Amino acid sequence: MQLRSLLAGAVALMVTLPVMAQRLDPQVDISVPPEVFSTQGQRAAPCNQCCIYQDQNYSEGAVVKADGGVLLQCQRDEKTLSTNPLVWRRVKT
Repeated sequence: MQLRSLLAGAVALMVTLPVMAQRLDPQVDISVPPEVFSTQGQRAAPCNQCCIYQDQNYSEGAVVKADGGVLLQCQRDEKTLSTNPLVWRRVKT
């Protein structure tokens, strides 16, 4: 008797599994224009862990020569309680 009920349960499971799989994995087609995947003509996303000078991203420790010959270094801002944002600081010569 146990074998019959076990067999009936297996058959019921085999019948319901495909129906449940269709319910959990619906087929949905979404049309996305190719422009979504292209960055042509667009600026890069703002950088949280870098310094920006003349539309260029610089990492921590980078040094640039600004207008007037002033040297700037990209450093962590210890005054800000955050995820350590970076800021430009004047390099003392």
